[in-house]
Amino acid sequence: MYRSLSLYIDGAFIPADERTTRPVRDPATGTVIGALPLATTADLDRALAAAQRAFAAWRNTPAHERSAILRRVAELARERASDIARCITLDQGKPLAEAKGEVVTCADHAEWHAEEGRRIYGRVIPARAPHIRQFTVREPVGVCAAFTPWNFPFNQAIRKMVAALGAGCTLILKGPEEAPSAVVALAELFHDAGLPAGCLNVVWGEPAEVSRYLIESPIVRKVSFTGSVPVGKQLAALAGAHMKPVTMELGGHSPAIVCDDADIDNAATVLARFKLRNAGQVCTSPSRFYVHAKAYDRFMAAFLTQMREVRVGPGLDPATQMGPLANPRRVAAMQQFVDDARGHGGQIVTGGSAAATGYFFEPTVVTELPDHAMLMRDEPFGPIAPVVRFTDLDDAITRANSLAYGLSAYAFTGSTARATQLANTLQSGMVHINHIGAINPEIPFGGILDSGMGREGGAETFDGYLVTKYVTQV
Repeated sequence: MYRSLSLYIDGAFIPADERTTRPVRDPATGTVIGALPLATTADLDRALAAAQRAFAAWRNTPAHERSAILRRVAELARERASDIARCITLDQGKPLAEAKGEVVTCADHAEWHAEEGRRIYGRVIPARAPHIRQFTVREPVGVCAAFTPWNFPFNQAIRKMVAALGAGCTLILKGPEEAPSAVVALAELFHDAGLPAGCLNVVWGEPAEVSRYLIESPIVRKVSFTGSVPVGKQLAALAGAHMKPVTMELGGHSPAIVCDDADIDNAATVLARFKLRNAGQVCTSPSRFYVHAKAYDRFMAAFLTQMREVRVGPGLDPATQMGPLANPRRVAAMQQFVDDARGHGGQIVTGGSAAATGYFFEPTVVTELPDHAMLMRDEPFGPIAPVVRFTDLDDAITRANSLAYGLSAYAFTGSTARATQLANTLQSGMVHINHIGAINPEIPFGGILDSGMGREGGAETFDGYLVTKYVTQV
């Protein structure tokens, strides 16, 4: 059964009642499986007031008490992973094993922040006179507004929750209306873990209207967003107009460079499998493949085998390896990429078509594309892989760095010198050499250029939620 959906404001779960609702659909079938209540202006005002009131107490709650709550969230997430995952598969579409993996690994994020939150330290600064004492303290920025996407609905939301709450901030979060069950489940986890009322509030609504209302509120002091580059720029501009700091985790168009001295079969297998994770709807998904001409034929043989053999189907089917796209807009976008590729002389080597029912699209490989084709310029965010040749590594790096994206990059080589060159020259927030690096909670996740600013995870995880105060006294 799909879970009942609600708002969560000031410690209370609020059903639809007389509110407007939005249908939630199963992307495998297109059928309606739930109704999501949308927040009224009064609901948003109540959430703002609750977060402001709760901040006065939560900021002064001892770090070890905040830590205990986050630890309990991690325990509950593991206990409830199967039920939460099933609902994620129903409204987002990814295979059940992927959904459960998302929930279980995210319990680590709660535990990491539980521990790091106990280590938010200031420092003593030696003074130039013996009678002066000067030091810094780090304090929570205040009430935060966060906006999270549908591709990893549990992962993206919990990252922002544990960072804000672990730092001593309170939070209003608007999750994805198309895949809301994970965020409602998270509210239940924090509620049952004993989080005080008002520290976390969950609202739903028209994205542009809710984001503007929250960001423009003088109560909100910090904005965090994960999503597309165009929307991220709009929200950053809006926040900037009110001098509010932002954390932006935006899109990517990740290059993957395969040198001729690499383990070619391994590179092809690893890249193909990661490419089709969550049907390619991953911001760090490899999405531009540059393969050395000497290795091209061998790479393509292994890569196509992996892409063609993947089992596509409903996420609840245990045999499914790739589920549907999350919504019909993504299906239309995939078709647009395919049509543009054909118009630029690209060869559709495999795939290229949508299914008759549901929001499925075949794993697709395109070759012989010029660099100005849409698929080489714009993030596809789906199961389409363009593969092109290169003969000179410097040229491949230049092409990889030619776009304004800078989230993640991948390279495969057997040479230590080349690996160092690639690590030093690829312009990206994250560079992975000879494997797909795991994004664990101790890793600083984030991009550069149009792919965003700030980091989630790692030692940097609280930086965006704290302000530094300098104190001097005689």
